[in-house]
Amino acid sequence: MKIVIIDYGAGNIQSIQFAIQRLGYQSVLSNDPEVIQAADKVIFPGVGEASSAMNKLKATGLDTLIPNLEQPVLGICLGMQLMCNGSEEGDTHGLGIFDVDVVKFDHGVKVPQIGWNQISDLKSHLFDGVKENEYMYLVHSFYAPVCNETIATTDYGLKYATALQKKNFYGVQFHPEKSSEAGARILENFLKLES
Repeated sequence: MKIVIIDYGAGNIQSIQFAIQRLGYQSVLSNDPEVIQAADKVIFPGVGEASSAMNKLKATGLDTLIPNLEQPVLGICLGMQLMCNGSEEGDTHGLGIFDVDVVKFDHGVKVPQIGWNQISDLKSHLFDGVKENEYMYLVHSFYAPVCNETIATTDYGLKYATALQKKNFYGVQFHPEKSSEAGARILENFLKLES
């Protein structure tokens, strides 16, 4: 199986690569459109600020490539947020895969949310073998509100979408590569998804 982690200069990709290695798979880091298109599974990570990350995607043409991929794609953290219509962070236009706009936590909670929180309302094969209210590791100041494409929620002063799915596109706000056994299970479930 050919697993490609999109390397566009906006992600902590090493820890994802190590997590995949621990599951017994090898992955390739690439921003080459041909390599990405030829992959069986694509992981789209992201750490940092939305508008500068989006500019990096545009500079390599990945902003038009990613929404047209047909194999399973997993966006992680900022990667998931960039897959939405847009983000309040830097007034960013997103990839428009998920029909929701990312907004900032502004209801009296500590920002950013850093640490472990529970995921609930699990609705996807991505969560096979993962218990309701399992803890995942999160670091973020912006969130996607609950919408039609929500497949998991987290409560942080309000209930928000901590995972999204539309067709072959999946997104998780939490870091599965840093979320212990349950996170590893989610990564493995993604790698075993049928195309």
